[in-house]
Amino acid sequence: MSDAELGPEDLKIITLARSTRARVTSAEGAAVRDETGRTYAAAAVALPSLQLSALRLAVAMAVSSGASALEAAALVTEADQPDPGDLAAVRDLGPGAPVFLAAPDGAVRATLNP
Repeated sequence: MSDAELGPEDLKIITLARSTRARVTSAEGAAVRDETGRTYAAAAVALPSLQLSALRLAVAMAVSSGASALEAAALVTEADQPDPGDLAAVRDLGPGAPVFLAAPDGAVRATLNP
């Protein structure tokens, strides 16, 4: 899917995910959009006592802020596929939400639909 085929709100969450990844020099960045249009961006956490992927953390941030549904998610990473657990976290709150898998340069490599 090209940038021209994505809506402005979808491009926004990809940009947020890229920016978050770059700001903290993380292996991955993610962003989600909830049912009200609010966005949540996160980078992966790798502490000795806590390991969280960027996408799971973004979902957790949405839930802890009161979101009851997700409209879309974006994951910026060099990996070819998202972790199945990451997709499961998105599906828990957004069973129909597309997940945009993007390269570090922002190019969308895949749109994962349920």
